[in-house]
Amino acid sequence: MLVEKSCAEFVELLSSGAPVPGGGGAAALTGALGAALGGMVAALTLKSKKYAGVSGEMSALKDCIGGIQNRLLKLVDDDAAAFAPLAEAYRIPKDDPARAGIMESALVNACATPAEIMRAAAEMLGLFGVLREKGTKMAVSDVYAGEDLCRAAIKAASRNIFINTELMRDREKAGELDEWAKQEVEKWNC
Repeated sequence: MLVEKSCAEFVELLSSGAPVPGGGGAAALTGALGAALGGMVAALTLKSKKYAGVSGEMSALKDCIGGIQNRLLKLVDDDAAAFAPLAEAYRIPKDDPARAGIMESALVNACATPAEIMRAAAEMLGLFGVLREKGTKMAVSDVYAGEDLCRAAIKAASRNIFINTELMRDREKAGELDEWAKQEVEKWNC
């Protein structure tokens, strides 16, 4: 599993020229790092007596953030798994009559994980406002850094959708996926 590697091992593998991890895995990890910063702010707020009045809300928020962080970490490996059928489809000879259908299915499936990365990072972005408003002011820069990382995850994951839809034969499905991803990018100012 990619997420069980050390940071140094992951970065080395990312730069090695191996097919995975790639941009999708890096996007998911970036989103997980952004969520982790949100979790840190919630944890720091819970430790401060000054913020005792929001401890219940921060505790619930920290649990929610932990779930998002774990989803994003899982998506690092899911992205690698989603790439395997697409890589296989590219190896099918171009004159094979089954290639087009297999390729189309693989391209559609390859869009699913980046879309989930975008959804999870967007969900986390929706929580940063609460952290900024009610969390410890000592960590407000971490809130902003977390937001930036989640926006980067959305933008990077959208690139994977756009590159895959470009090759899809079903232009209606491709257009739907592109429009959804474009709206998410714009919605979150990515």
